Amino acid sequence: MSNPFDLNDNDTYRQWRDEKLRNYPTALESLVVEVDDPRSLTPAQHSKLSEILRKTNMAIYAGSTGEDPDKEIVRRLGLQFGLERLDHNMCADGDAISSLEQANEEPRTGYIPYTNRPIAWHTDGYYNDLDKQIHGLLLHCVRPASEGGMNQLLDHEIAYIMLRDENPDFIRAFEHPQAMSIPPNVVNGEELRGWARGSVFMLQDNGSLHMRYTHRKRNIEWRDDELTRQTVAFLGSIMNPDNPYYIEGTLGAGQGLICNNVLHTRTGFEKNSQRLLYRGRYFDRISL
Repeated sequence: MSNPFDLNDNDTYRQWRDEKLRNYPTALESLVVEVDDPRSLTPAQHSKLSEILRKTNMAIYAGSTGEDPDKEIVRRLGLQFGLERLDHNMCADGDAISSLEQANEEPRTGYIPYTNRPIAWHTDGYYNDLDKQIHGLLLHCVRPASEGGMNQLLDHEIAYIMLRDENPDFIRAFEHPQAMSIPPNVVNGEELRGWARGSVFMLQDNGSLHMRYTHRKRNIEWRDDELTRQTVAFLGSIMNPDNPYYIEGTLGAGQGLICNNVLHTRTGFEKNSQRLLYRGRYFDRISL
C-alpha cells in the first residue's frame, strides 16, 4: 500500500506534499474556531475543527467558558475527537489531567512545565516508552499569565517535508532506532524512569506519522554520527519566525489547543503568576 512517508515512494510523497502545502494556514487566526461550550460542540463547530485538524494536525477553539475551572471541559472535548486513553504521567492530577501552574511543592517544582521558565521545542512524552507514546494533546486555558506564556507551534508533518526536501537522508537519520536517547530520570537516588531510546520519526500502523523530539541541550544523547548532527542542526534552523509555517500565540481564558502532538514550545512568564492551563496527554491520535 502506498504511503507518502515511504522514502522509496517519491510519487506518493510529492502528491501528498503538494496537497498538504496547498492553502496551508500561516496565521494563528486561521486555526481558531469560535465555539459555545467545548464540552458539547455543535455539529458545525465539530466539522470546522475537524477540517482544520485534517490540514494542520492542530486547531484552536475559543469557547465561552472563561475562567470556569471545570476539568470536564478537557475530558469531554477530547472524547468528541476519539481521545480517551489519558497518560497518567507522574505529575498529573488524580484524573490524569495535569494542572499546569507554578508549583511550590515537590516533585512538580523539579519540572519546567510547573514553573514560569520557558520550555524548549518538543513533542510531549518524548521520554515515554515507545509503546506509550503521546499521539494526542489537549491544552485548555483557565487563566492566562498577565505577561508571557506564549506558545509557538509547528506541524510535525511540515517539519518532515522541510527535512525531506532538503535531504532525504535527514529522514533516514531520524528514523534510526537509536536516533535520540533520553537518560534515566533519577530523583534522590531512585530511578523513576529508565533510558528512553528510539526514532524521532515513526510510521504508525494506521499510516500516520508520529514524532518524538526535544530541543533540550542537556540530558540527551543524539546518535553520534555526522548525518544525525546535520539533521538536528537543520531542524533547529527551521523552528523560528522566519519559517512561514511557524505559528505563535497566547491562549486566553476559555481557549484551548487540540492537536496530534505537534512541535510546540512556551515562553516564560512572570513569577507568582496565577496562570492555569489544563493538559490532557493521550495515547490516542485524534479521530476524524
